[in-house]
Amino acid sequence: MLRQFLPISALLLGSAFLLFGGGINALILPVRGSAEGFSALSLGLLGTGWAVGYVSGCIMTAPLVARVGHVRAFGAMAAIAAISILFSAIMITPWAWILLRGICGFCFAGTAMVVESWLSDQVAPASRGRVFGVYTMVNLAATTAGQMMLTLGDPNGFVFFAWAAIFYCLALVPTAISSSSTPVPLASVKLNLRSLWRNSPVAVFAVFWVGVSNASFATLAAVYAERVGLILAAVAVFTSVPILAGALMQIPVGLMSDKMDRRFVLVGVAVLALAADLGFLLLAPEGRMLNLVLAALLGGSIYAMYPLIVAHANDHAEPGSSIQISGGLLLTYGVGSIIGPLLAGYAMAEVGLRALYLVTAFSHLSVILYTIWRISRRVAVAEAEKTSFQPATAGRTSTLQTMPLGHVEDETELAPKAV
Repeated sequence: MLRQFLPISALLLGSAFLLFGGGINALILPVRGSAEGFSALSLGLLGTGWAVGYVSGCIMTAPLVARVGHVRAFGAMAAIAAISILFSAIMITPWAWILLRGICGFCFAGTAMVVESWLSDQVAPASRGRVFGVYTMVNLAATTAGQMMLTLGDPNGFVFFAWAAIFYCLALVPTAISSSSTPVPLASVKLNLRSLWRNSPVAVFAVFWVGVSNASFATLAAVYAERVGLILAAVAVFTSVPILAGALMQIPVGLMSDKMDRRFVLVGVAVLALAADLGFLLLAPEGRMLNLVLAALLGGSIYAMYPLIVAHANDHAEPGSSIQISGGLLLTYGVGSIIGPLLAGYAMAEVGLRALYLVTAFSHLSVILYTIWRISRRVAVAEAEKTSFQPATAGRTSTLQTMPLGHVEDETELAPKAV
């Protein structure tokens, strides 16, 4: 097995550096912005800016790489991302941060797509599932470690911005000196809502609202935790526990969804998420332990929904269209990610701190009600016709290259052909 991973170790290391810096950046901005007195609305717009940039990066990176090549595009975007983080430390104003966060989101999507394209090109179909699992674990571990790094110092200085920039630059090194051959062209997917809706209305409706809820929570969870009175170490844990819980929940969710109607599983997971939302709203927790328990329940639910929705949509996909379907859902998720932090930030500014969970609760209730209605209107896919559930990272860290990287060929396709 070690022999399989040695050729791609440089790419995995580059991805780890990328996500480590991204973890620092994602947490230092809301924590520092809150300390600077930024409103909840402006902090929510940081998430909207990131989502606009990220979706734009997913769409525009493929033609950019086709024009200048993988290595040059990766180097340019990693450098620009580092510059944007450093500018955030110099220009401490909400509107500058929103613009810079959008630029960083664009670059982050582009660099991740190059790494994933390279991995897809280097990995044989037979071992793609194992490699994708390791890649996912590396990304989750690096993101969590980056967020936890904020417990080691004072967020009010320059140092964490510098560390994030350093790791963005370090991500450039492994790919720059790699001797791997030039990767295959990047995937490019256009958003065709009519085709997506015909394929699976539940998937389109649900992935939009999951984008709203997930991006709202991911952007403003640190703001909530800091303003509810948690110390910095607890804030870092509060934002990290949901990611890890989401990774663990994909195992039971995947097993259940492969054996029964995925829509029932989606309703069940959304009910758990709604229960966590109501826990935050009705119990109004202020202590560390209850907040962490509810955050784990919420994260375990919301971060397991995206791959479940993608699997359900692919059950209905025409042969050969699964990548297009998954890519279209990712872009639809991105649209929800643009709207969600804006709504949640406005609600927190006008209604109060826990209004964040009014937005997520409305999103999850919408998913529950619409999915139940669709169950009564359309029969489930036969078990023999289902695609396999593929664990995936949270939607806002997926790219159009994640789908082909995580796609495992059918065993019959891997078997030697008779001659």
